[in-house]
Amino acid sequence: MKIRQSAEDYLETILVLGQKKPMIRSIDVVNEMGFSKPSVSIAMKNLRENGYISMDREGYIRLEPPGREIAEMIYERHIFLADMLVSLGVDRETALEDACRIEHVISPESFEAMKRHIREQRKKAGNRGQENQERQP
Repeated sequence: MKIRQSAEDYLETILVLGQKKPMIRSIDVVNEMGFSKPSVSIAMKNLRENGYISMDREGYIRLEPPGREIAEMIYERHIFLADMLVSLGVDRETALEDACRIEHVISPESFEAMKRHIREQRKKAGNRGQENQERQP
């Protein structure tokens, strides 16, 4: 399931656009990503030929299961990493930019370890909060 970073970015963008509007066309991707129409057209063709997306006669884009799987993985990483960086004191804009770069290179093992660590920290914090409430009269 290893594909180029640019393809991952396109798939993630299609996923995010799909959360905002019911039907997506290449022009929506152009407007969202700020790339030229020819560049997006070539990318859509490559994604289609590799089975990541399909397009109907009207030009509406649909993520196919392999494309959706990649898009959801990248988007999960993006959101998690950005939130984690913000919680560490990084300003939101920088965190989003850094998350966009990190999401493509972090290994599945490292990402899962980070998620596990955050879950454990939250669980500990929740238990401490509960203990403090039980002590109060």
